[in-house]
Amino acid sequence: MAPDLHLAIWQCPYAAHSTEALLLLDATAAQARAQGADLLVCPEMSLTGYQIGVDAVAAVAEPADGALAQAVAGIARQHGIAIAYGYPEQRPDGKPYNAAQFVDEHGQRLANYRKTQLFGDTDRAQFSPGPQAPAVFTWRGWQLGLLVCYDIEFPEPARGLALQGADAILVPTANMVEYDEVPQLLLPARALENRVFVAYANACGSEGGTTYGGLSTVCDAMGRLLAQAARTEALEIVTLSRSALLADRAGSQLKDRRPDLYGPLAR
Repeated sequence: MAPDLHLAIWQCPYAAHSTEALLLLDATAAQARAQGADLLVCPEMSLTGYQIGVDAVAAVAEPADGALAQAVAGIARQHGIAIAYGYPEQRPDGKPYNAAQFVDEHGQRLANYRKTQLFGDTDRAQFSPGPQAPAVFTWRGWQLGLLVCYDIEFPEPARGLALQGADAILVPTANMVEYDEVPQLLLPARALENRVFVAYANACGSEGGTTYGGLSTVCDAMGRLLAQAARTEALEIVTLSRSALLADRAGSQLKDRRPDLYGPLAR
């Protein structure tokens, strides 16, 4: 049986530029590791800022193995902690993707996911929608999946990961203060209906005319809150228990699904 997973979610305001963001990430990774965390989950577009404009996003976008990724890999290796973070992924033939990447404690890139559900005019103006559904990857015996912000508000991406065997879904996020129903209601529901842990790392503070809502949240596989931040910058450390996950899955409704009846839902 895989060991328990000690996870940190980082709730923070956006830095003014990537250099500052990397310095803050370095300090936070050191703090999280000192508190026993094996994995640090950061907000959506955490290295560059989110609502920075079409031209600015295009200018800072990089390939998945670009300079930003290499800097994050160096931070992960230095502190011996895995990092899930958001960044703009360069797309040669169109607008960048709003991406999330997972780098392990050795600096190896294990997963890269492109946000499929774009929210509002800002997201659609700055980014291309991801062309592929999320996929599960393995780290330290845990089956993990990445989603980005608005993705978790749809049942299908989380359910797709659950059907692939996900144990936990990591969600870099930039949710606004007007949408508290997401951390308060939707996240517990997603965790419970799929019998997975959900770790949702939100931004806080203001960016342009937008105020982010904080309330970064970790739910267990019964939808119970393991941690929930307030509105301001925070680092929450939680333990995802393998034995508790197995116990919570004993009564899962997933075995009673009737996919033969669900065809119309995909049309």
